[in-house]
Amino acid sequence: MAMAAPGGDGAGSEPGGPRSEPGGPRSEPGGPGELHPRTGKLVSLSQGGRSAARAQPGQEFNHGLVLSREPLRPGRVFTVRIDRKVNSWSGSLEVGVTSLDPAALQFPSSATGLRGGSWVVSGCSVLRDGRSLREDFGPDLDVLGEGDRVGVQVTTGGELRLWVNGRDWGVAASGVPPRVWAVVDLYGKCTQVTVVPHEGGDDGDGGAGGADGDNGGEDDGDNATPPAPPPPPPVMAGGNNLPALPPAPPRPRPDKFPDSLDTPEGAAWAGPALSNEALLFHEKCGALIKLSNGHKTAERRRPLDEFNNGVVLTNRPLRDGEMFEIRIDKLVDKWSGSIEIGVTAHNPNSLEYPATMTNLRSGTIMMSGCGILTNGKGTRREYCEFSLDELQEGDHIGLTRKANNALHFYINGVDQGVATTLTPQVVYGVVDLYGMAVKVTIVHSHNPSDRLRRHNAILRAMSPEGPRRAPPAAPPPAAPPALPRLLFHPNCGQKAAVVNEGRTALRPHATDDFNHGVALSARALRDNELFTVRIDRMVDKWAGSIEIGVTTHSPAHLQLPSTMTNLRSGTWMMTGNGVMHNGTTVLDEYGHNLDRLKAGDTVGVLRRDDGTLHFFVNGVAQGPAAWNVPPNVFAVVDLYGQAAQATILEEGEVTSLSGDDADGDTPGSPESVPSGSPPCQGGSGTSPCPPGDLRFHRRHGSNAIVTNGGRTALRQNCRSEFNDAIVISNRALRDGELFEIVIQKMVDRWSGSIEAGVTAIRPEELEFPNTMTDIDYDTWMLSGTAIMQDGNTMRNNYGCDLDALGTGSRIGMMRTARGDLRYFINGSDQGVACSGLPPEVYAVVDLYGQCVQVSLTGATGPLDNSQAPATVTEKPCPLPSPAPGPCQRFHGRCGQNVALGAEGLGAARVSGYNHGLVFSRSHLRPGELFEVRIEALDERWAGSVRVGLTAPPPGQGPPALPPTLLELPSPPPSWVLAGAEIRHNGTPARHNYGVNLERLAVGNRLGLLRGLDDSVHVLVDGHDLGPAATAVAKNAVVALDLYGRVTAVTIVSGGRGQAGGGASAGPSPCASPCPSPTACSPPAPIAGGPPTFSGCHGKNILLSNGNRTATRVSSYNQGLVLLGQPLPPGRLLQVLDGFGPDLERVPVGTRLGLLLDGGGRLHLFVNGVDQGAAGGAPSPCYVLLDLYGQCRQVTIVAEGPDGGGPSGDPRGRGDVEKADVVDGMKESLCWAPPPPAGPRPQPCPYQALCARFTDLLLLPDGYFSPGPRRVRCFCARCQELRGEGPRDPAPRGDPAPRDPSPPLGWCRFGLRPRPRADPGGSWPKWPLAYHGTSAGNVRSSLDRGEIVPGPWSLLTPPAKAEAGVGGALRGSSAPGAVAPPLGPARLVLSPALPYAAMEPFASAVTFRVPGSGGPRRARVAFEVFVRPGSFRAGPPSLRPPDGLDPTELEWVTKEPGATVLCGLLVRVE
Repeated sequence: MAMAAPGGDGAGSEPGGPRSEPGGPRSEPGGPGELHPRTGKLVSLSQGGRSAARAQPGQEFNHGLVLSREPLRPGRVFTVRIDRKVNSWSGSLEVGVTSLDPAALQFPSSATGLRGGSWVVSGCSVLRDGRSLREDFGPDLDVLGEGDRVGVQVTTGGELRLWVNGRDWGVAASGVPPRVWAVVDLYGKCTQVTVVPHEGGDDGDGGAGGADGDNGGEDDGDNATPPAPPPPPPVMAGGNNLPALPPAPPRPRPDKFPDSLDTPEGAAWAGPALSNEALLFHEKCGALIKLSNGHKTAERRRPLDEFNNGVVLTNRPLRDGEMFEIRIDKLVDKWSGSIEIGVTAHNPNSLEYPATMTNLRSGTIMMSGCGILTNGKGTRREYCEFSLDELQEGDHIGLTRKANNALHFYINGVDQGVATTLTPQVVYGVVDLYGMAVKVTIVHSHNPSDRLRRHNAILRAMSPEGPRRAPPAAPPPAAPPALPRLLFHPNCGQKAAVVNEGRTALRPHATDDFNHGVALSARALRDNELFTVRIDRMVDKWAGSIEIGVTTHSPAHLQLPSTMTNLRSGTWMMTGNGVMHNGTTVLDEYGHNLDRLKAGDTVGVLRRDDGTLHFFVNGVAQGPAAWNVPPNVFAVVDLYGQAAQATILEEGEVTSLSGDDADGDTPGSPESVPSGSPPCQGGSGTSPCPPGDLRFHRRHGSNAIVTNGGRTALRQNCRSEFNDAIVISNRALRDGELFEIVIQKMVDRWSGSIEAGVTAIRPEELEFPNTMTDIDYDTWMLSGTAIMQDGNTMRNNYGCDLDALGTGSRIGMMRTARGDLRYFINGSDQGVACSGLPPEVYAVVDLYGQCVQVSLTGATGPLDNSQAPATVTEKPCPLPSPAPGPCQRFHGRCGQNVALGAEGLGAARVSGYNHGLVFSRSHLRPGELFEVRIEALDERWAGSVRVGLTAPPPGQGPPALPPTLLELPSPPPSWVLAGAEIRHNGTPARHNYGVNLERLAVGNRLGLLRGLDDSVHVLVDGHDLGPAATAVAKNAVVALDLYGRVTAVTIVSGGRGQAGGGASAGPSPCASPCPSPTACSPPAPIAGGPPTFSGCHGKNILLSNGNRTATRVSSYNQGLVLLGQPLPPGRLLQVLDGFGPDLERVPVGTRLGLLLDGGGRLHLFVNGVDQGAAGGAPSPCYVLLDLYGQCRQVTIVAEGPDGGGPSGDPRGRGDVEKADVVDGMKESLCWAPPPPAGPRPQPCPYQALCARFTDLLLLPDGYFSPGPRRVRCFCARCQELRGEGPRDPAPRGDPAPRDPSPPLGWCRFGLRPRPRADPGGSWPKWPLAYHGTSAGNVRSSLDRGEIVPGPWSLLTPPAKAEAGVGGALRGSSAPGAVAPPLGPARLVLSPALPYAAMEPFASAVTFRVPGSGGPRRARVAFEVFVRPGSFRAGPPSLRPPDGLDPTELEWVTKEPGATVLCGLLVRVE
């Protein structure tokens, strides 16, 4: 029974007004009031109009408005009970009153849409006619649960009061008319309510009697203090684990940043100037500002033309503790810099708006980037770890001024701490839409759209155990209660489940889905509490594995993403061997790789009391991973990819981490060094370190971070800070000791890059400057190409340029025993940089500009030979050295038909013929080879694997990957090899490149090798096909398309620059060009085998093909190239080129040679004839070539029967390109024994011409017969030299002549027979015949091992008349005869070569040979064995040449496998 309130019933409040009845607030007589039958369109009433439910709660969130049947009586409390809620939406129940009669009301979609005299409480906000009156009133209605009760009451004085679970929360609004109806909105999560009798305490009028009665008015409507009701139950009826709201005066709210933007603790706006006006932008603003959306939104005009004049202020001063929050709606990429936010004491009505707020010199505090500016001057450079310049669209920024004058900034819900304690008493909020920032909107919690967007950007970080409002002060307990054991929270990912009483989390269908497996701890971690899980089960279908970390978000309110790395606030995760903060990688190389863990391994995470975050793998600490992590974080386990089940192990306290090194920790981390270790050389003696173990010192620049046990250093805020990141070695360098680092991460935002050197200043005494070149004593640095001593340049153009180095490059420094400083780039000594160094110097690295992260390699380096008697060149040419790096894996983002396995080493297309894109996990480093082996084919499809490069790497989100690699959008820049065609950004860049990928089979290897000059070579089975792309982006990753026939591949190499199993090495240009060949020390002689070119060459030379091919890539000179081995005495070096007295006028086919005899004389040979000798040749001597002018490329080839390669041409067949027909012939070198005594026969020029044409067909050597009888020329000259003549024709009527006439005028190339229809080997006894074909059909016929009908030409397009070639019909009299009918292909053969070589059987093609006097025509034909009985002989379809017997001149067969290829015939006209 309700008790009457002391202080009267309010009878004297208003003469003649209605009197309140004693007995407290009352409901309608006879029971609870009913709801009006007219409702929102989705509401249905029940229980006699006392219960209302919203239909389709899973699909709709609004149109749930209901009103009371009768107007409310003054002092009566209209109460509803929440019966049902769903979790699909944000927002919840809204209540209030309206003066609109429901009988004539047009119901809006929600209560906030009511106008014409309506007051609504939504969340913590109070609105009148849709405009905000207060944003910090009462409890948050959104967090109430099922069973909780909410009521509204209108007093006789026109005040609207809110009741929750029987407690009066004071006056929400005033000036309410006497005739109003109660409003209930079933919004968002709330789907059903029931009207119930009020179970409160005091009379509503009595509670308001201070306002209307004789006792005077209340001091503050927000803090009205009604008499205490009876004690409430300990828990709300809804059972939502939130403590019940006690019957006590409301206390200030806690200092948090919840979703409702409540006023923090200790905040109160005192004084008579209290304004309930909502925060909006002031109408007076910057010159380019345009306001919209009721002054909630500000936008800068002409954002692509102007970057400033975008200042806007709030319409009123900020109250103490009031949150001013904005959302970034639009950014542009044209400018640098971005939004700035803060407060100012200037009144917007009288302010002369500056171009930027940082120009004001009084009363202004702004956050710009990651620093704080007061009156335009920087007061805190490193206020927080976030930078406003890196925020994206949708991010939220807020600020609040506390009652103690402290100013706090919030970024995506995270309090960044105190920015200043000297904030003026009266301040306005300021936003400067500068640079990239174009459009922002003020966030109001009462707006449903704002609530939904904020819910996605700022996930609630409230602990489920923590109350929303602090209870009344109570004496502390004698001892703190023990925290419950660590368990998983039941709210987990969509595809996850929590079992085993909360100790185990698993993905039940791990083979069907690879994500949505997030699980959080049920409570926050204590300081120094270790959270450890054991991996129980894994699957091998996916790439990636378990991820672990912490988050500030509560599992009770978090909308779990597919993976935790998608969260953009309050989250730190270890994934693979990197660390990510809010979805951004902050450490690339950290600790053990989680993707390599197995079932039974353990991983853990711990937050120390100093705010550092540490990860553990199998109980071993991996070192500090993050700093300034806030307390009360929840542990997170993401069962991603292969990880299918994990169980929590017993928690424990950790006081010291053995894995941390004192020299590796940052300040504030406890030092943990093995006892008994000797002190560091040159150190203070208090910082022991293992002998010979170089690390980075714990003291470093303000922007630097040292982690990984002192082995890794990085610059934080790398996109907003470019300096203050100096790191130094933990001890002095010993004589001859190499200090080497590898560059692991770079950014393209700044100019300049890493600087390295030594200093004699001890780390304990060093005052770290902005850059190391600012120090003016005892310091030697290499900056770019300049050697600097004490800040002054003492030498320019040193051998290497540090600004030109990229990711993966290694830099080493050594102090020799002589006191010289030497630098090593990728292991190559760059010579003496300076001399006279003192005995004790420390290595120094300045992570400046583009360089962000480096790690120690631990290399010992070369021996110090500085005091040896032998002389050393000042700057020897470096030889290439592959960059170190982890083995490659496939990226987790792949085509929709691809399944990854074998820990990311294997990829298979499981369906269809496309959607098979896969990418390398990391970019291809200089000198690195990425090679795959083909594991499976599906002959149902056409096409084959495609390979290429693309930059940047694929992202994790939409858009979806295209079906094929050729459809990859551009940008990013990409190179693709499809078949034998190279495409750059979708445009064909080169045809007929190397081996056609469509001919690859199971077991073949395909690789990409990146050169040190940013060129990329394609390798097939270890054989380098030459440069395929140049000027490749630094961050390019390998892209592979499992298209058509190829369905599965496996990575077989992904680190070193040597093809596995092959003799091919990568391109090897010098790190810097050599001025002359003598500046390089030649390598040791090689006793046998073909020679190779030295890595020292002119700056325009590019080596490939295992250093056997040299190409001049630009200009006409700088093409010097040196053989790596001395010229052996008595052996001849031959060059295929023209020759004569003037080397510039040599005819085609002439051989040049150099021979060093025993007397030290150098002989010049022309076509095997000694032209004389020149004495005085040194021993040993090296062959020097100058690729000058017209000569562009030379290749060293193996010895052949004619002094060169196959076909009598001393050039490698695979090195000839189609472009050479026009651009000029390539020159080649070969070793050959000295010519015998006497004249040597001259090579046949016709044979060389036919061999030249055959080389243009790009046929693999494996198709041709080995041995000296591979090529046989049947020209008149060769027949005469052999003493052969034409044979008599075969007897008439013999259908199978066994020894036909020789193919006079043709050149025959023997083929390796591959019979398919006669495994017994009787095919050599079959009849011999000829088949004329086109040049384009040669390769396809050789691939199949039998004749393929149908013409096509690689050199010229086919004529229309060639439609019937290879299968001419009997009776056709012209090349354009009727096309053959459908059915098996008809092959036309002939025992007479002159008939088989007629048009259209053998189509002529045109080609050019430089220096031969114009274009030439060539025809090709096959010499075949035909199985007896498989063909039908008859008269010819065409008119035969004169002299041929037409009887049985044409053989026709339709049987497959009836022919065996034994020779390729070529005739040049």
